[in-house]
Amino acid sequence: MSSPQEESSGLLANETPGDNAGAMSVSEVSGALKRTVEGAFARVRVRGEISGWKRAASGHCYLALKDDKAVLDAVMWRGTAQRLAFAPEDGAEVVATGKLTTYPGRSKYQIVVDALELAGQGALMALLDKRRRQLAAEGLFAEERKKPLPYLPRTIGVVTSPTGAVIRDILHRLEDRFPTHVVLWPVVVQGEGAADKVAAAIRGFDSLGQGGPVPRPDLLIVARGGGSIEDLWAFNEEVVVRAAADCSIPLISAVGHETDTTLIDYASDRRAPTPTAAAEMAVPVRRELAAYVGEQGRRAGDALSRRLDRAGERFDLVRERLPEGESLFALPNQRLDDAVRRLGRGLRERATEAAGRLSGWTGRLDASRLLGNRLSDDARRVENLYRQMTLLHPERPLSKGFARVEGADGKTIMSAKAARAAASLKLHFADGAMDAVPSGKAARPRKVAKKPATAYRPGQPGLFDEPGDEE
Repeated sequence: MSSPQEESSGLLANETPGDNAGAMSVSEVSGALKRTVEGAFARVRVRGEISGWKRAASGHCYLALKDDKAVLDAVMWRGTAQRLAFAPEDGAEVVATGKLTTYPGRSKYQIVVDALELAGQGALMALLDKRRRQLAAEGLFAEERKKPLPYLPRTIGVVTSPTGAVIRDILHRLEDRFPTHVVLWPVVVQGEGAADKVAAAIRGFDSLGQGGPVPRPDLLIVARGGGSIEDLWAFNEEVVVRAAADCSIPLISAVGHETDTTLIDYASDRRAPTPTAAAEMAVPVRRELAAYVGEQGRRAGDALSRRLDRAGERFDLVRERLPEGESLFALPNQRLDDAVRRLGRGLRERATEAAGRLSGWTGRLDASRLLGNRLSDDARRVENLYRQMTLLHPERPLSKGFARVEGADGKTIMSAKAARAAASLKLHFADGAMDAVPSGKAARPRKVAKKPATAYRPGQPGLFDEPGDEE
């Protein structure tokens, strides 16, 4: 039992039986507040500036709406965030529609957003200008990033709606100018998810490889018909602008009418005022191209003809300045004829002079006696030379029982050491030759060569010996 003194000190809660003001739990108070707020504010529309926008991994989005005096927390569930027609960002003035509720875990109230819209045309333009300046500062709109368009693309990729008039206008214009293979990537160009689908189409075309089942385009056209700024807003989204800036294929933007401008126009390589104008930029006129090629061919032929004519004229001028062929050789021919005449005359004179000297010698010598003496002397010299030749002939010793040893290479062997080292030997005798093998090697049978007709024969008479006169 507690004493009256303890009860009056406030140390213990005083519970009186039958008291209607009993203590409430925190959950009971939070629940009562939640019911009160939701009952008093079933559904509201709140205008304010977005602050602290972030998207969680779950897909839910968290933000705050603020003005110059207060801040209201807000939450947007994933399904609602996926249906947004624009990409929210800090600083954008919006109108949020939803219901007020409390979050007991933090003792605060918030709005659960069911719809989020920009707060009027001014807010939309302010957001567009802010995004343009931000992307321009990153260099996405720089002129040096822009690529030249191909003169005559073989394949053109088109990103647009498959059911609108835009694709028909593009195809008809291409057919009139220069029929080209067209690949359509169908997308929605307005409303929920349009920006993501357009960006995915651009990146999809850019990821195609050469030689695949779907040909890689040489040129892209991103097109949409005219409309209000809200209708064209998908082409102002950052995801579309970045896809256009990153595309390695030259890209033409043709969104809206001539007076409409979207951010993809700044990031593309060329802006066309209309989809039809984009088709005109993409290809030349075939008839004009054929006429141009024909004209260039004609001009090239004319230039070649003029060049040949000038070359012929220069050749004629040079030829006229050159002397005739006969005149070029007339003087040398004349000198040659003169030399021939002088040579003949000189030979005749020399011959006459030699004949005179010969006649003088003939008168002083007995021609027959001189010739006989000369012949006898020459015969003796020849006989002596022949006898020396027979004495020194290499075959002469063979008639006295000697043999000449020859190796396989046909050279005479001069020593026993060389004979033993030889693979085979040939022994030459006076009446022929035979093969031999040194050191007991078996000799192969070989036909005996006959004595050459010029070989030395013992007892052969001399060249000038009388018959029967032998050495």
